[in-house]
Amino acid sequence: MKKTLTLVLALMACTLMMAQKAVITFASESHDFGEIQEANGPVTYEFKYTNTGKTPLVLHNVQASCGCTTPEWTRTPIQPGKEGSIKVTFNPQNRPGSFSKTITIQSNADTPTKTIRILGNVLQKPKTMEDEYPIKMENLRLSDTHLAFTKLAPEEVKIAEVKVWNNSAQDLTPEFINVPSHIQIASIPATIKVGETGVIQANYDAAKKNDWGFVTDQVYVIFDGQRAYKNRLTISATIAEDFSKLSDAELSNAPSVSFDSKDFDFGSVGQGSKVEHDYIITNNGEKNLVIRKVKASCGCTAVNPAKTILAKGESTTIHATFDSRGKSGRQQKTITVITNDPKQSNVILRISGTVTVPTQQ
Repeated sequence: MKKTLTLVLALMACTLMMAQKAVITFASESHDFGEIQEANGPVTYEFKYTNTGKTPLVLHNVQASCGCTTPEWTRTPIQPGKEGSIKVTFNPQNRPGSFSKTITIQSNADTPTKTIRILGNVLQKPKTMEDEYPIKMENLRLSDTHLAFTKLAPEEVKIAEVKVWNNSAQDLTPEFINVPSHIQIASIPATIKVGETGVIQANYDAAKKNDWGFVTDQVYVIFDGQRAYKNRLTISATIAEDFSKLSDAELSNAPSVSFDSKDFDFGSVGQGSKVEHDYIITNNGEKNLVIRKVKASCGCTAVNPAKTILAKGESTTIHATFDSRGKSGRQQKTITVITNDPKQSNVILRISGTVTVPTQQ
């Protein structure tokens, strides 16, 4: 009987406490802006709410789900029966299409966390020529300065291009220097007349490049025979074998690379010292493993192994050296090993540790 009475009293107390709390009641918990023009800039809607509870309402925090949405709210306590507001501003810049954003409200109300929502559809502003060609190179405007060939097979030849526009007061004839033998590059047309557009087109021959993995080249654009360091194009490619067409039988008989360890932590060393480590690489597959390339990141060197072709069961070492001169604090360097293993043709080895600097007396 005593337990029942205690439970009833507890429930009554809880009910009384809830009844005495603040209550946040919105006239509307969502707003649809409908169609809005990106060119017209930010739009704002003010959500009105009332404290329908018995004690003052305090909004502790109001946070939007996206940086494009900014809330402003009443910071002072809202007395029972009084109104407050949350003004929500949405910036449509570079956000074409439909949107739905939530605003989370934390308060001392009986429901401490509540969400409201804005939605609508952004109509993209018409792009200007400056938008289409945002990069200025002397008097020529470009859509990009990076010609990305993405993935290329070792024998593949591929074409990439960037768009150009002459918005100057004179005809322009771009020329190119520092062009490697595996790239052919030209302006089409050779002379771009005032107000007209064209392309800079590059032809990439992976066989002539004779390299593996992610590779880059820098080509310079000159006008009237004048070279400027800033007028350069970056040309990149990832040269890799295509293993996608191998049969199950071919995959089971393929080479298989393994390492005794892919991570080496040298602990702590003083600045100026060198750390050396040997990674042991083994072929666990049926066919010969070919080590195509070993490339170290900045601050670390890796020597190509003595053997680059390993028969089944054979091993060799990759010798890595880390030079701590000019470095301090936690360090992590990588070594990329590219092989003809179809299941893991790119393997990342890591060498890490801490470089300490002697304190000055």
